[in-house]
Amino acid sequence: MGVAAAALAEAVAAADAALDRLMPAADSWPARLHEAMRYSVFAGGKRLRPALVREASAAAGGQPGERVDRAMAAVELIHTYTLVHDDLPAMDDDDLRRGRPTCHKAFDEATAILAGDALQSLAFEVVAPLGGDAVATLAAAIGSRGVVGGQHEDIEAEGQGDLAGAAARERLERIHRGKTAALIRASCTLG
Repeated sequence: MGVAAAALAEAVAAADAALDRLMPAADSWPARLHEAMRYSVFAGGKRLRPALVREASAAAGGQPGERVDRAMAAVELIHTYTLVHDDLPAMDDDDLRRGRPTCHKAFDEATAILAGDALQSLAFEVVAPLGGDAVATLAAAIGSRGVVGGQHEDIEAEGQGDLAGAAARERLERIHRGKTAALIRASCTLG
């Protein structure tokens, strides 16, 4: 295993351990909601954003610990909330995510909406003790000029037909700056 692959594997293990520790137990009240949250968070995935938190922290001279664990968990909770909501019938209406039924298919639509909302709320609860600009960084990444704005642009693009040339490129850049780059940037900043 190469150095990069080993670092990624270490970050994934650390992120999963932090998520497991910081998330409510699946059998705690409200159990069905917590089960849906955990079902979505532990559905697999590369954990790229938590790895970026960890590597950015290391690059700045930081050490693994509670601060990094909380930042890794927060960005993964946000990422998962966006996926749960993106899969809903009102958005992309996907039946599968990472090879298994999406949250709204495994549970129901209302539970999926609430699970996504709870994941977002938990992310802020997890990152709040970090102080400084951590909450503002996360909020900016997911707001109307971040993930939510990119998702909105994506939805609007579906109903407007194909654009050509510069207009198409600009729209695609706005979508990806919002839906993808904003949370990646926040991951590096939080690290």
